[in-house]
Amino acid sequence: MALLTRALELVVPPFCWECGGSAASGEPLCRECRTALRWLGEKQAELAGVRLWAAVAYEGPARALVGGLKYRGAPGLARPMAAQMVAGAPAGLLECPAALVPVPLHPARRRRRGYNQAERLAAALSRRTGLPVAEVLRRHGPAARQVGQGRQERLVGIEGSVAVRPRAAVPSRVLLVDDVATTGATLSACAAALREAGPCSVRAVTYARTPGR
Repeated sequence: MALLTRALELVVPPFCWECGGSAASGEPLCRECRTALRWLGEKQAELAGVRLWAAVAYEGPARALVGGLKYRGAPGLARPMAAQMVAGAPAGLLECPAALVPVPLHPARRRRRGYNQAERLAAALSRRTGLPVAEVLRRHGPAARQVGQGRQERLVGIEGSVAVRPRAAVPSRVLLVDDVATTGATLSACAAALREAGPCSVRAVTYARTPGR
């Protein structure tokens, strides 16, 4: 596979997901677009009752990477996105005994997409940090589309649609993993389901966060 990838790069060089220009091998962004990423530093935020850390602001090149991972069939983007998260994470956040719990995707949406982007991101983080991945959450009910909805609509719409899988053991220290945090509605629903199943510490890590949240 590596030889095939190198051969293809000789014919079709890697491209930048933001501007479409040439990018270095293994890089999803060109040098100019990488410098346009707005890093959020180590400061954590409180969003819909969940303590959250995100690597970058959800704008420009970061939005392009999230869109590629989520909507354009590029699960391989999870690797460089996870690398950026690990590089910028606050000391002690991505360390044992925490377990990475990916935010679940509705089964209908997963069938259409072919994968859950949060699971791919959690797996990539696990490879870099050694933290275990615990897929203990599931989605149920109608697959309501959240894009375009306001904050209150999202908070009400997802309430009760996330649950702990039957017989799943909830880790005592959870790091919810998702690609992007906007209103925090999904993270809040996941945290509520985990806490209802038993006492646990829940925080969240995402690649990007909407500016101002």
